[in-house]
Amino acid sequence: MDRIDAMKVFVTAVEEGSLAGAARRLRRSPTSISRALSMLEQHVGVELLHRTTRSLKLSEAGNRYIEACRRVLIDLEEADIIAGAVKSTPRGILSISAPPILGEEVLRPMIDDFLREHPGVSVRLLMLDRLVNLVDEGVDVALRIGNLPDSTHISTRIGGDVRRVVVAAPRYLESSLAIEEPSDLAKHHIIAFSNFGLESWSFPPTRGSSIPRTIHFSPRYVVNSVRAAAASAAEGMGITRLYSYHVAEYVRYGRLKIVLPHDEPPALPVHILAPHGRTAIPKVRAFMDFAVPRLRTELGRIAVEAGSLP
Repeated sequence: MDRIDAMKVFVTAVEEGSLAGAARRLRRSPTSISRALSMLEQHVGVELLHRTTRSLKLSEAGNRYIEACRRVLIDLEEADIIAGAVKSTPRGILSISAPPILGEEVLRPMIDDFLREHPGVSVRLLMLDRLVNLVDEGVDVALRIGNLPDSTHISTRIGGDVRRVVVAAPRYLESSLAIEEPSDLAKHHIIAFSNFGLESWSFPPTRGSSIPRTIHFSPRYVVNSVRAAAASAAEGMGITRLYSYHVAEYVRYGRLKIVLPHDEPPALPVHILAPHGRTAIPKVRAFMDFAVPRLRTELGRIAVEAGSLP
C-alpha cells in the first residue's frame, strides 16, 4: 500500500464530506477511494471514519490521525520544493480561510480573478467565524481580523483597519431618545448579533479612568447573521453593533448612520498569513503577491465608505 497516497485520500474524503466527492476531486473511481481508506484503516489498526450512504464522520482516532496526516502531506510538499522537484509555475489546490462576509464580498471576487490568471491552481475557500488552526486543518492562507498572537506563521498587515461600530437607521434615530453616550443605549431597542454580545457591549474607559464601560441591555432581537442584523437595523427596528465593513454600503447610501463614533473601541488590524515555509510554495507565493495589494485597496475603500474618523 502507498501509505502517503492513502493519507491523501483520507484527508480529501474528510474535506469533501463523502467518498464520491473525494473521487471527483482526485479523479479516481469511488471503488479505489474506498479501497485506499480500508487499507489505511487496516494498517493503523483502528476505524478512522464512520461511513454512511450519505456522509462521513471522523472517529475519535480519525480526528487525531487526520491532523498528523495533514502535517505529513504539507512537509512532503515543502520537501519537494526544496529539492527542486516542483516547477515554479503555481499549481495544485490552494486552501484559504476567511471570515464569512469578508470572504464572500471582498476576497471571493479576487479569487475569481486569481483563478483566471493561474489555470493550474484550484481553490478551496473556507468562510468560517471560528479561528482556524492553519497547520492542523491544512490551510495555506488565512485572512484574519484582530491582533495576532505570537506564532511561527508568516503574516502581512494589509491595513484597512476594521472598527466595531454602533449603527441605526436615520428614521429610528429621529423617532427615539437621543444617544449621547453609551449608557443611553440601555433605553433603546437593541438588535444583538451573537458574535458581539447578547446582553452587553463594552466601550473604552472615559478620560482619566482605566475601567472599560460595559453597557447591559435586554435585546429586542437576537440574531446570528450579520446580514439579518444589518437589514433589520436599516428597516428601523433598532440599534445594532457590527464591524465597519459589514455596514459600509448601508452607511454609504444613508440607510444606516454610525452613532457614538468617538466611543468606539480601538480599530482592529487585518492580516493575511500563512504557515511558516508555505510562502515558498509557488501557489501560495503567487496568491499572496496577487491578493495583498488588492486587499489593501479594497479595504481602504470600504473604510472610507464606512465613515472612518480622521
